[in-house]
Amino acid sequence: MSKILITSGPTRQYLDPVRYITNSSSGRMGCCLAQACISHGHDVVIVSGPVAVEYPVGAEVISVVSTEEMLSKALEYFPLFDGVIGAAAPCDYQPTKLASRKITKTGEGISLDLIETPDVIATLGGIKRPDQWVVGFALETDDHHFKAITKAQRKCCDLIVLNDVSAIDSKHNEIELLQPDGSCVLQVAGDKCQVADEIVAIIQSTLICPNI
Repeated sequence: MSKILITSGPTRQYLDPVRYITNSSSGRMGCCLAQACISHGHDVVIVSGPVAVEYPVGAEVISVVSTEEMLSKALEYFPLFDGVIGAAAPCDYQPTKLASRKITKTGEGISLDLIETPDVIATLGGIKRPDQWVVGFALETDDHHFKAITKAQRKCCDLIVLNDVSAIDSKHNEIELLQPDGSCVLQVAGDKCQVADEIVAIIQSTLICPNI
C-alpha cells in the first residue's frame, strides 16, 4: 500500500475582494483518480481547489483557494508520501496587485498586469527523492506531444497524462500516458472514472510495484 497525494480542481487568483481569475476545471478527474487509488488499496490525500464534486469518503481532502495555497499544502504533505498525481489545473497567472476594495466601473477599460504563479508539480518534481514518483498532466491546444514531453522533462515527471481542452468540465476524457522520452504506455478514451482506473493501473505496475 502506498500513500498518494493528488492535486485536483482549479485555483483562484483574486483581483479584488469579489473578482478572480480561474478556469473551468471541475475536479472530476482528480475525484476519479482518488477513487481508483483507493480501490487499489492506497491511502489518498487530495489537495483541492474550489469544486462542486464530492470526493471519495476514503480520501482526506484539504481545501485550498489559490495556487500559492495549493503549493504550500503540497509541499507540506509531499515528503510524507510515496508519490503525487498532479491532476489540478492551477491558475497560471495572478495580478501584480490585489485591490483592497471592489474595482468599480468608471466607463473606461482597465488593464491588468499579470505575473506567473508558482508551478506546483515542477516544484514537487524538483525536490522528489529517489524513492518518490511524480505523475503530471498536460492540457494542450497545439503541438500536443512536444509540449507534453517538454513538460514531463522540465517538471521531472515519471509519467505525464496528455489531454486537450475538451477534457475541462467534461465527464469524458481521451488521454495518452507518456514517459519522459515520449514513449506512449497507454492510450484510452471514455468516462473519466474508466480512464482513471487505467491510468492508476499503469502507475501501479510501473511506479509502485515495478518488479512484480
